[in-house]
Amino acid sequence: MQNNDVLINIVRFIVLVFLQALVLNNINFLGYINPYLYLLFILLYPLDGNKTLLIFLSFLLGLSIDIFEDSGGVHAAACAFIAYARPVVLKYSFGVSYEYNTIKIKKADPLERLVYIAAMVFMHHFIMFFLEIFSFNHMLLLLKSTLFSGIFTTIVILCTLILFNRKTQ
Repeated sequence: MQNNDVLINIVRFIVLVFLQALVLNNINFLGYINPYLYLLFILLYPLDGNKTLLIFLSFLLGLSIDIFEDSGGVHAAACAFIAYARPVVLKYSFGVSYEYNTIKIKKADPLERLVYIAAMVFMHHFIMFFLEIFSFNHMLLLLKSTLFSGIFTTIVILCTLILFNRKTQ
């Protein structure tokens, strides 16, 4: 990673934590749908970046959200897991392009980008809501929360990528 990438990631980390904590956590659509835009940090982390550092930063990102939400570590665990699973999802989503390190997530094929974002978001949400609910007796609530929050988060992330991608071109 270059110095410019480090600065961009530091600013992205701080802005996303405060945006999530101060604005997005107050959105509670239909009682259980909440967007988690802070996942954008993990999704956009440079592909050539240190993977161990990504897992550590993802844990810190989730821990920061847990501190603001007083949620007991569910965000930290879910973020650390998707950071760990990210190379597998990238390889599944982008195939050979990922192996040769030739992809840019903001400029990738829309279907590949959608598969990547949706897979990461739904894994994060399933783990987070499972740890939050922690009961197989409420499996329907777990699946409903994962599905609807996952769809909403994916739409918000895609809209954010489109919005900021147009400004940089």
